[in-house]
Amino acid sequence: MVAANMAADLDAWLRLLAFHDRADLAEAEPQTMRLRIYHQPARLARHARRRHLRFDPNWPWTKAFVLAWNRLAALPQTT
Repeated sequence: MVAANMAADLDAWLRLLAFHDRADLAEAEPQTMRLRIYHQPARLARHARRRHLRFDPNWPWTKAFVLAWNRLAALPQTT
């Protein structure tokens, strides 16, 4: 039960912090978030000791995922 509650909290925070201005994802149900954001088709490639995550450019929600990633990466980190 604790794991399910934590997953619901993380889903709610993701929608609040990253998708607050996107009407289609701000109030999305967990199933919708799962299909559009969490199951993103991508592949992990390694080159010169670095890892690159390559997304499918034809997936309709790739831009939404990249937007969320950039917004979450720009949040200030606290210790």
